[in-house]
Amino acid sequence: MIEKHMTIDEIVKRYPETRSTFERHGLGCVGCGAALFENVEQGAEVHGIDVNALIADLNRQVHKD
Repeated sequence: MIEKHMTIDEIVKRYPETRSTFERHGLGCVGCGAALFENVEQGAEVHGIDVNALIADLNRQVHKD
């Protein structure tokens, strides 16, 4: 389960397929230095992204059957 306190880097390393979801939501810096320490909530806030919608989409993507 992906949660908003997890770092962007942690999520992308565990679930590489999430890169496209981050980019679709406007968070294209998954490879930047901030992704190493910035959690999803912080990244979403900085970029004006709805963190709850992002988390929901990320979880949908990794829990596809």
